[in-house]
Amino acid sequence: MDDLEKAILIMFDESGTVDSELKQKAKDYCDKIKEEQAICSVCIEKLCFSNLVQVQFWCLQTLHEVIRVRYSSMSLDERYLIRKSVFSIACFGGFDDKSTVRVLEGPAFIKNKLAQVLVTLIYFEYPLVWSSVFVDFLSQLSKGAMVIDMFCRVLNALDEELINLDYPRTPEELAVAARVKDAMRQQCVAQIVRAWYDIVSMYRNSDEELCASVLESMRRYISWIDIGLIVNDAFIPLLFELVLVGGLSEQLRGAAAGCLSAVVSKRMDPQSKLPLLQSLQMRRVFGLVAQDSDSELVSNVAALLTGYAVEVLECFKRLNSEDAKGVSMELLNEVLPSVFYVMQNCELDSTFSIVQFLSGYVATMKTLSPLRETQLLHVGQILEVIRSQIRYDPMYRKNLDILDKIGREEEDRMVEFRKDLFVLLRNVGRVAPDVTQIFIRNSLATAVGSSSNWNVEEVEAALSLFYAFGESINGEAMRTGSGLLGELVPMLLSTRFPCHSNRLVALVYLETVTRYMKFVQENTQYIHMVLAAFLDERGIHHPNVNVSRRASYLFMRVVKLLKLKLVPFIENILQSLQDTVAGFTSMDYTSKELSGSEDGSHIFEAIGLLIGMEDVPPAKQSDYLSSLLTPLCQQVEALLRNAKVLTPEEAPQKFANIQQIIVAINSLSKGFSERLVTASRPAIGLMFKQTLDVLLQVLVVFPNVEALRSKVTSFVHRMVDTLGASVFPYLPKALEQLLVDSEPKELVGLLILLNQLICKFNTLFRDILDEVFPAIAGRILNVIPVDALPSGPGSNTEENRELQELQRTLYTFLHVITTHDLSSVFLSPKSRSYLQPIMQLLLFTSCKHKDILVRKVCVQIFIRLIRDWCAMPNGEEKVPGFQSFIIENFATNCCLYSLLDNSFEFRDANTLVLFGEIVLAQKVMYEKFGNDFLVHFVSKGFPAAHCPQDLAETYCQKLQGSDIKALKSFYQSLIENLRLQQNGSLVVR
Repeated sequence: MDDLEKAILIMFDESGTVDSELKQKAKDYCDKIKEEQAICSVCIEKLCFSNLVQVQFWCLQTLHEVIRVRYSSMSLDERYLIRKSVFSIACFGGFDDKSTVRVLEGPAFIKNKLAQVLVTLIYFEYPLVWSSVFVDFLSQLSKGAMVIDMFCRVLNALDEELINLDYPRTPEELAVAARVKDAMRQQCVAQIVRAWYDIVSMYRNSDEELCASVLESMRRYISWIDIGLIVNDAFIPLLFELVLVGGLSEQLRGAAAGCLSAVVSKRMDPQSKLPLLQSLQMRRVFGLVAQDSDSELVSNVAALLTGYAVEVLECFKRLNSEDAKGVSMELLNEVLPSVFYVMQNCELDSTFSIVQFLSGYVATMKTLSPLRETQLLHVGQILEVIRSQIRYDPMYRKNLDILDKIGREEEDRMVEFRKDLFVLLRNVGRVAPDVTQIFIRNSLATAVGSSSNWNVEEVEAALSLFYAFGESINGEAMRTGSGLLGELVPMLLSTRFPCHSNRLVALVYLETVTRYMKFVQENTQYIHMVLAAFLDERGIHHPNVNVSRRASYLFMRVVKLLKLKLVPFIENILQSLQDTVAGFTSMDYTSKELSGSEDGSHIFEAIGLLIGMEDVPPAKQSDYLSSLLTPLCQQVEALLRNAKVLTPEEAPQKFANIQQIIVAINSLSKGFSERLVTASRPAIGLMFKQTLDVLLQVLVVFPNVEALRSKVTSFVHRMVDTLGASVFPYLPKALEQLLVDSEPKELVGLLILLNQLICKFNTLFRDILDEVFPAIAGRILNVIPVDALPSGPGSNTEENRELQELQRTLYTFLHVITTHDLSSVFLSPKSRSYLQPIMQLLLFTSCKHKDILVRKVCVQIFIRLIRDWCAMPNGEEKVPGFQSFIIENFATNCCLYSLLDNSFEFRDANTLVLFGEIVLAQKVMYEKFGNDFLVHFVSKGFPAAHCPQDLAETYCQKLQGSDIKALKSFYQSLIENLRLQQNGSLVVR
């Protein structure tokens, strides 16, 4: 053993006994040898004389690399040496007569590497240099199985490395592949096909594995060789015989089926394709799929039949003659029962899409109206396929019920997977509504009739089908219960499945009942059944908390829909919900899993919608509301009384309870209109006012509990909508408490509340706003800086994000004040001291803020203030100093200098909107200030921006004209001209 062989053995050692340093040395040594000029001779010699597979592998790998990288720089002699040696080795020879080693006797990975080396030579040399490679190989096949096997490996490697377009190819590789295929077609494909036939015929009874290898190679080549070489009286009968003979190995039979699949899916003109498909007489293999569904043969035959069905359907769609369509439909009708069986019982080839194929078939059915008996039969089978495909695997039953991580993943996967199948179901429902409804009825009946718990998945699938079918029914058909709906909906409502305790079954049951509510709306005799489904253990009283929460939400939707029709049932409903209502505020709501949009509060919204109707007698309404509000308020009062003795351990639970109570009352109030509580039944309004009184105490007792402040703020929002202007007496106290020790995040909530109040009440809100504005302005101006907030690395902190949000909300608040005729609030004696800092903040922001929309809001505020506070030219000043501030600061800095900065991007849509507001501001300033504005802007601002005199004069003309569009267009071109001269060097002051 020489040094190279030793180094190779060390490098490939996997025993763990060789240290990494030695391995690296061995690798370096081998890499150094690779660089030698005579490396190819070294490799060939080792291949002929070394029995070590590691050495053989390294030599073949090195040859492969060297040919690929250095081929163009090799001498003709070196190329000849490699070609002659490698081919000789591949044909069970050696380099010369002295060779003792036969590489073909080695393991498969060595032979595959040898095939790869040969294919690399073919890449560079066929057909121009080495034109005889395939013919020479064919002449060597008589040496027996080893050479035949090697020939198959070369053909397979050629397909993988060069020809097969399933792999990404470079333009150069595509050109070489075309060259190789063209030469092979011309020179040797017919001989290769003949060899395949002879080998399979000769070895089928003695070496089935070799025959399977030959057919596997052949399958790869059928897509691009002349189909007539395969589809003939010799080869097709042989392939079918191999598939159908029971005594042969599954591997060989499957390989023959694979070749037939390649024949079926070969790309051809449909007029030639249809006779080919017809000639195959595919019915011969239909029976094979009913055998053991896990076998390799069955999956190959399944791929053959599905591929065949796809091609026949394609012919039907693309051929126009009646005869061709008739033949296609006949073939399709013949194969479809087997295809449906395959879809339900077999593992399918990943390239075949069940949904795509069935959608295509259903689309063709639309052209066959009315459907014939065969097609109606097929509809039933398609529905069976859909049902089998949407069924959950029972192995996940427990995971899905408790919804652990595995269950959640499986549910998400199935939701996604089902989308296309449900679209298919809707299409089937439109093509054959009667068959679909009968199928759904039978599925439900089977599910109802089952007395055991084993059928969770069947019940869930049957209900999901009924739910999805609802999407294909229009409103009118739903209301009248056309077809079998009049039977199906009552059947659904009266059903109690043995597996109703399962989460998935319970959820889809409730969703389905909700979907068909329009039918119940018209057929009120079923209302009591709907209420039972929601109020018993199938719904709100279901043992699984996720189901009962969802039931609460869906029940609220049902109440919204049925509303008036539920008045006679209110008493019973409230009685049924007593325990749920009581439990809502006493459970441990600090648990994370119960938070979110379905927190159970929808049950209070449903109750509010029921008892808040004017059709409920006043006395009853008061009793109902009082029986709900009184205990809730008493709970809050008790908690507030005992606030001082709360231990740190108790506090989180008590705070959570208060939160839940506020959420419950909030939801309850949604059912009561402002008109009812303020005009027609003020006694109801009084109850809500008393509740507001109690809940405002929460802010006094727990001023620093952010979660409680947030919930009370939300309740005040609600009461603004419910109580209207009668909420005013409570607002000063509420707003004062919300300001205490408020952080930026809480200030945002307060400003949003004030915005709601201003938008709802306009100038009616002036007195209260006058009172609270100074405190709010003082608090906010203490928190946010007058100039820009920090930016750049390290600035994206929670604190900074909250300040940015507060800043944005403040500008919205100031905008709302000015656009609702309340700008006088800024001028009240208490607020006057904040006017100057607010103006400075607005000025800085209108010029420099990164958010263009925020700048636009600030410019709009200035426009409104100019209109409110400034009289016509030479009029009396309403706000001393404001006019000069606008002319000297806002006009030049915002309307001129800020636009000259290159960051002002005219191609951006939002920036153009801001620009429009800036031009409008100039128009308004000219209207209000006349020449005072114009003279200052043109004589002070323009010279600083190096504006030529003629352009300044044109600007004056445009401003004084009435066409604002012309002004805007001119001003944009002016700014762009000035910018070119300045190169963005002017600084906004």
